[in-house]
Amino acid sequence: MGDHKDQHLRVGAAVRRRRRSLELTLAVVSERSGLSVPFLSQIENDRARPSQSSLEKVADALRTTAVELLAAADPACSVDVVRAEDPDPELAPKMRSLVRGHHQMHASEFTGDHDVGRELQHRNDQLMFVTEGAVEIEAEGRAYRLGRGDTLYLTGGVRHRWRATVPDTRLIVVAVAEHIEAVREGPRR
Repeated sequence: MGDHKDQHLRVGAAVRRRRRSLELTLAVVSERSGLSVPFLSQIENDRARPSQSSLEKVADALRTTAVELLAAADPACSVDVVRAEDPDPELAPKMRSLVRGHHQMHASEFTGDHDVGRELQHRNDQLMFVTEGAVEIEAEGRAYRLGRGDTLYLTGGVRHRWRATVPDTRLIVVAVAEHIEAVREGPRR
């Protein structure tokens, strides 16, 4: 992960996602921040890199902080390889992140005799895929047993817990990232 921190972050997509989630126009953000519409457009399209002061003005206009916008920023690279032999030292040896940085998708691999123990509840949707072994998942008062090749989809907000029932189990969990506000659209009018 060493050279990752030094890469320029593209904050434009994070600004655009936040603005759209609040259903604001560039004109409204311009009025609130004191920055011009063309400059805000350049920021959102990563054609201009805002100063710390400008980023704070944009963040205030979007009812968030510059730190949150930077945390939700996309890394400048669009391709990142996570090697199996490069475990993340900050994570327990039975879990590794398959996606580095703050993206719209998060994925983790759990290996071994894993037992979450406590009940989990995530804001956004997730998919659980068993690549080896077997797991038992409790969700909405029911127990689901999954074996190799099986998947379970959980809508955001569903309380669940899971445990590996076979040693050397490998489970991949792919989810909409927690920093993304997943919007459930109703029928269009």
